[in-house]
Amino acid sequence: MGAKRESEESELIDRALAGDRSAFADLVRQNQERLFASMLQVTGSPEEAEEASQEAFIRAFVKLDTFQRNSQFFTWVYRIAFNSALTMRRKKKARVSLDQLREESGLEMGGNDDAVDEPMLRDERVDLVRRAIDTLTDEHRKILVLREMDEFAYEEIAEVLEISIGTVRSRLSRARRQLKLAIEAIEKTQ
Repeated sequence: MGAKRESEESELIDRALAGDRSAFADLVRQNQERLFASMLQVTGSPEEAEEASQEAFIRAFVKLDTFQRNSQFFTWVYRIAFNSALTMRRKKKARVSLDQLREESGLEMGGNDDAVDEPMLRDERVDLVRRAIDTLTDEHRKILVLREMDEFAYEEIAEVLEISIGTVRSRLSRARRQLKLAIEAIEKTQ
């Protein structure tokens, strides 16, 4: 994030802390699409992603005075949303099928062209990876989602999970090994 954007963000936070609700609304507008897209990767459900995002912004508004500014506002609100999404996931524990996801998000398979099987094969692979990720521990699932799906840098992952960069590296390595084994196990049963 550039210095100008950091300065603008800091100013919005100062104004929001002084009671300017429109300043906090600007922070939400600047971050809501990115947060929703990230939470969609975490939850696999547009409704759960929306709920986690909204809950995160509400909590951020209430606890804005505790934001220490040693990270970007997005990283802080992401951490809140990520934890909220995992809590919802644990409570629900029922996974949304790809058919439901397509139905809820309005995504449809491609038309009647020569590559009609490509989207189907891609969906099968996505389903396989999702099922494999579901078998992982929360610790491994979190770190894989942050790095591989949300494409966070190691430093950002360390901030979100509140661990050292060395721990990020070792957990990520173990999580990737576990994911590979889980995929292989699922493939053997098919």
